[in-house]
Amino acid sequence: MMFNTMKVCLCALLCVLCIAQCTPKDEPYVEHIDVLVIGGGASGIAAGIQSARMEVPTMVVEETPWIGGMLTSAGVSCVDGNYNLRSGIFGEFADSLAKRYGGWEELKTGWVSHINFEPHVGQEVLTDMATSCGEYLDVRRQTSVRDVKKVGDSWEVLIMDKDGNEYKVTADVLIDGTELGDVAKACGVEYRIGMESASQTGESIAPEKANDIIQDLTYVAILKDYGPDADMTIAKPEGYDPAPFYNSAVNPHNTLSETGQTIWPAENMITYGAIPNGKYMINWPIYGNDYYVNSIEMTPEERNEAYKAAKNFTLSFLYFIQTELGMKNLGLADDEFPTEDKLPFFPYHRESRRIVGEAFFTVDAAARPYDFNYYRTGIAVGDYAVDHHHFRHPQWRNLPDLHFYPIPSYNVPMGVMLPKNTEGLIVAEKSVSVSNLVNGTTRLQPVVLQLGQAAGALAALSQLNDIPVKEVDIRKVQEVLLASGCYIMPYLDLPSDHPHFKVLQRIGVTGILRGEGRNVGWANQTWFRAEDPLLAEDLYMEEFLHGDIGLDEGAVTVGEMMTAVRNLGGRLSSASDSECWKSLGLDSYDPERVATRLEAAVVIDSAFDPFNMLKVDYNGNYIR
Repeated sequence: MMFNTMKVCLCALLCVLCIAQCTPKDEPYVEHIDVLVIGGGASGIAAGIQSARMEVPTMVVEETPWIGGMLTSAGVSCVDGNYNLRSGIFGEFADSLAKRYGGWEELKTGWVSHINFEPHVGQEVLTDMATSCGEYLDVRRQTSVRDVKKVGDSWEVLIMDKDGNEYKVTADVLIDGTELGDVAKACGVEYRIGMESASQTGESIAPEKANDIIQDLTYVAILKDYGPDADMTIAKPEGYDPAPFYNSAVNPHNTLSETGQTIWPAENMITYGAIPNGKYMINWPIYGNDYYVNSIEMTPEERNEAYKAAKNFTLSFLYFIQTELGMKNLGLADDEFPTEDKLPFFPYHRESRRIVGEAFFTVDAAARPYDFNYYRTGIAVGDYAVDHHHFRHPQWRNLPDLHFYPIPSYNVPMGVMLPKNTEGLIVAEKSVSVSNLVNGTTRLQPVVLQLGQAAGALAALSQLNDIPVKEVDIRKVQEVLLASGCYIMPYLDLPSDHPHFKVLQRIGVTGILRGEGRNVGWANQTWFRAEDPLLAEDLYMEEFLHGDIGLDEGAVTVGEMMTAVRNLGGRLSSASDSECWKSLGLDSYDPERVATRLEAAVVIDSAFDPFNMLKVDYNGNYIR
């Protein structure tokens, strides 16, 4: 028996040696993964986490040592918007930050945001979330993509690790989570760059003629207060010119501004992006370190040169702060980025390629959702203003006035992530199919994290059901997101842990009862008006019924509503109306009392399940 075992082992060893000799040394190792995410930025890592949580083998490939993209690697660690719409992976991330720092109040260090944190802490939180996915998530850091191509129904991607080793990875679903949409371009997807014209988008505030102007980028700096007696003044940057920064804060060099913008005191300018532990995020938009360069179509070498110039501009701003504003105690934080120059791994990109997708989301669709049907397909929500940075472009004065164009809070349609004429590819981050104008709000961190989570859910459902990505039912994606505590409608009425939260979300995307958008100061809001009285004319049920609902215009009582629902064949308990009412988790049954909109939503959701009654296409049209 021992002799036979030795023979088997010897034969196996000879076979291995033979295979090794016969295999070309330059042929890369090939491995297969169900879902491959290229780019471990905000949306990329969220996509990877969501897909892996659904127990689908997933890989994330990231060029830098960090995950998190603009939240961490680019240093934009003051979150814009969605403070009252914290949900899903974004909500988990924010909750973890609050726990790390000792509470929500500890995150309110700067006046630009209510969620401020150190980039390295954000990176640690996301790493913990990724690690918790176990064997289902493989994160490859410091790994670059050399080639992408479609082979049959799969994607074949050539990657290279930090040691120069090349590998081929085949994947059934590919997700583009890159900062500039580089994967979409490599896959031959049609895309747009710059501002569309009004005739192209139908947007009333769009320019008459299209142009290739994109938003300024910023090479963020994280400064640290080294104490009142410290002198952290850096060497004068090459070509230093203080003039671009004269009006960044109150100082003797202020000149009259033709823009009408406020010139802030230096202390306000610095504390704008204050983050915990005596640090400051320098991402100052008013005569600060915004920098214009359109690097989207550049080669990697050209981009590196452009980013060096952007870095130098930020260092010049730092030198101005230290020498002209007298803050020599502030220097580049030595405990943030593991980089030689103490600056982030790459700049903050506000704009990317934008694919031509199955849906095209515009600022008008955000402002007037019920004039469009996209709201029915929502997979992410946002509430930040339409914020565009064009200050450093030489033609900025000739661009449309986009200063916080008023919109309510909104949801983003699923079809923006799916390029036309391409199967098996999902595009996230800032490269989705939106107009240049509405990108001013969809580009922000909470929205991008949610887009990534939706991309991961969509990819996982494709694999779990063994169907192409574009055959996945939109309602199934929304169900997964709701089960993960996500918003699909931007309603502020109920928190995500309320027992009727999902009901309002489901009824909201059917449009049976419609929300109301409001602009309150800086806040963009949408309310279901849950406690308002139910009016018969507010019900839009024609798509779901074979007959008239049978209610007269005006206020509807609890009894009238229950009778109408039963007459229409609603699937309610055979028990009495009062017992049925109680079983639905509703209080104070009184047939003579006027019903609330929330009560109507709960009853209709239970009786008819309209959310699952009709499928919707990418444009939000019902499929019968």
